[in-house]
Amino acid sequence: MTRPRLSVVVIAKDEEERLRGCLESVTWADELIVVDAESADKTVQVAREFTDRVYVRPWPGFATQKNFGLEQATGDWILSLDADEEVPPELREEIEAVLAGGGCAGYRMPRRNLFWGRWVRHGGLYPDWQLRLFRRGRGRFVERAVHESVEVKGPVGRLRAALVHRSYRDIADFLARAERYSTLAAEEWARRGRPARLADLVLRPAGRFLSMYVVRAGFLDGRRGFLLAALYAYYVFIRSAKVWERARR
Repeated sequence: MTRPRLSVVVIAKDEEERLRGCLESVTWADELIVVDAESADKTVQVAREFTDRVYVRPWPGFATQKNFGLEQATGDWILSLDADEEVPPELREEIEAVLAGGGCAGYRMPRRNLFWGRWVRHGGLYPDWQLRLFRRGRGRFVERAVHESVEVKGPVGRLRAALVHRSYRDIADFLARAERYSTLAAEEWARRGRPARLADLVLRPAGRFLSMYVVRAGFLDGRRGFLLAALYAYYVFIRSAKVWERARR
């Protein structure tokens, strides 16, 4: 009896630097699918070194792009990844065990976020549970502007080995993403009719910094912990500012 097949689905845009590491970590899968959002760099060329299942299409949003990738998959199970994520050997072993006889419809896995090349252990950035492995046809990404997530029909289990996330290249990368994501998040808040209060410009950023750096012991990560807490507080500030600005208009 042959084991169920695994399809790995990756979305990417301008990720030639990190995509290779991602795909090299899952060459053992039965099928690799890459959905590229019209990258301006060599992302597509890198992807085609590993698979001929490369799709180039305009960017429609996170959930829509990922769901398109799911629709192309033919495997019995799907592992959904971003281009800056990698599957280490110990996680592969657990996934193989699931394929051999996993009883759940989907599985969450912890994620190790790396910043400046080192694992960030505190500040609420670990274990950072992610539902990424699920039976084909049983999971779909929920349509949200940012922070898309999978909804799975059926029981969900947990794996112990962690997915590796090579998150922000540097501070400039964080700030560039913060600009994009805060705009999307502000639009989402506006659609949901969430209130915009001037006090949020102070209270929400301060709350995020204290939560990450003090309550969740980000200080134990040294300078990286302080910097990340400050950067995430900045993100919350500009998101709140954009919501407030929209309300005034």
